[in-house]
Amino acid sequence: MPTAKAQAKRTTPRKRKQSGKPAFQITYANLSSALSDPDLLARFDKAFAKVRANIGEHARTYPMFIGGVERFAAVQFAKTTPIDTSLTLGYFQRGDAQDAQAAIAAAKAAFPAWSGTPWKRRVAMMRKVAALINRRLFDIAAWVSLEVGKSRAEAIGDVKETADLIDYYCNQMEVNAGFEKPLLPEGGVGTSRSVLKPYGVWAVVSPFNFPMALTGGPAGAALIAGNTVVIKPASDTPMASWLLTECLRDAGLPAGVFNYVTGPGSVVGEELVNNPDVAGMTFTGSFDVGFSLIQRFSQRMPRPLIAEMGGKNAVIVSDKADLEKAAEGVVRAAFGLSGQKCSATSRVYVHRAVKEPFVDLLKRKTEALKVGDPTQAGVFTGPVCNRGGYQTFQRAVEQAQRDGGIFVTGGRVLTEGELARGFFCALTIVDGLPLDHPLFCEELFTPFLLVAAVDSLEQAMAEANKVQYGLTAGFFSKDRKEIKYFLDHIQAGTVYVNRERGATTGAWPGNQSFGGWKASGNTGRGAGGPYYLQQYMREQSQTVF
Repeated sequence: MPTAKAQAKRTTPRKRKQSGKPAFQITYANLSSALSDPDLLARFDKAFAKVRANIGEHARTYPMFIGGVERFAAVQFAKTTPIDTSLTLGYFQRGDAQDAQAAIAAAKAAFPAWSGTPWKRRVAMMRKVAALINRRLFDIAAWVSLEVGKSRAEAIGDVKETADLIDYYCNQMEVNAGFEKPLLPEGGVGTSRSVLKPYGVWAVVSPFNFPMALTGGPAGAALIAGNTVVIKPASDTPMASWLLTECLRDAGLPAGVFNYVTGPGSVVGEELVNNPDVAGMTFTGSFDVGFSLIQRFSQRMPRPLIAEMGGKNAVIVSDKADLEKAAEGVVRAAFGLSGQKCSATSRVYVHRAVKEPFVDLLKRKTEALKVGDPTQAGVFTGPVCNRGGYQTFQRAVEQAQRDGGIFVTGGRVLTEGELARGFFCALTIVDGLPLDHPLFCEELFTPFLLVAAVDSLEQAMAEANKVQYGLTAGFFSKDRKEIKYFLDHIQAGTVYVNRERGATTGAWPGNQSFGGWKASGNTGRGAGGPYYLQQYMREQSQTVF
């Protein structure tokens, strides 16, 4: 039997100095203060200068990457920035079903050797990937800011979180000693053990809003577990996944272990769904698409699918809340990345007794935030990422106006000066709509926040739980009994109490597991948490006499 000391060593993550890690530790919780550092600002400006030299008339053409080889399609598409839709960032390949098939075949061919690589070796290689991401933090973040329309803070956070997710999953592999665990011997003789093994080819279909973290996180987990990977990014954000691909390549991962394919979801995505050589998939996106995948992915053979879907996240503000803290937390969570987070606060239920002062604080704090070119220092948030989001915002404004909504602030698109060239929306707060209005249930993915008065915590909880989603939720109260009631009754996978840094947003690897209930997710296991990595492996029980 192992000693208690030896057992503790096996179950405690090793602390190690990681090459390429920035001198400062960044999370979403400290980004605002970090970005006041003159050295950090200078490094970011230097990175932007390098990026700007490679866009517009100097924009390059970027390949797919299949089987360790760059691959070009017959047709390319231009990727522009939502900050200025006349500015081209690069030209990317419009891949087809044959390209997807080639990527799957390359991943399948590479699987035996990669899955047979000792897990400690895989972990060491993936730590190199994380270190490269850290070393390239500012360069990648500059591209992400332009590609998505993210502020400097949000872009840095996206990239840094990617490295931290990979490192966290490496830690989990080490803590669990490769997920090989002894079982009881049969009849006191022989040996039995449980071993978790990879599935095979794993597809990662990622969204536009966190193009690094929601690509590199699941891809990293799949690779650490011993699967090989095919990455299919959102067509809005091919650059971020290309930069991740460069890090995987430059870290020395073998050819075919990872593959990067761009192209329409209706073509490339469908091939990944229907091809029987794809053993598993991680999808992050809307509920409609995700639920369709859940229904179709295992029609011919049971296959694991991790579907991370949308949210309609509520905050409840008690009459016993610190209103200053509550307003700050709601504003940050509602309008960071212009509301384009699946975790964004989109509805607030505030006790009637404190509603007026709370809304006044909310209005003042919102109107103090700067909307503009997010690559510039001092800008809180930029445009929405695409024309679809721009049109959704305008439709929601029209619907609220038609149905008697009271606009506390915002309620228009921004077209003054240079903003006319992008997809800029005013940060919008709407009061006065009935609690059963459709906008309280529909995920909008825009900077559009609804506020409603309630008469009790019980009423607020019923309203918070009545939607189909259950991703994140927040609560503000100084009363411990109310806090317990909230935690006991809220139907969401990631919840926060009295969090001024972001009422419903800001999960970080190892600090908060990030996953949803109900229509927000299908596995009940949160990314960046202690149960996530195991989803990329299946159990084999081994008995030997």
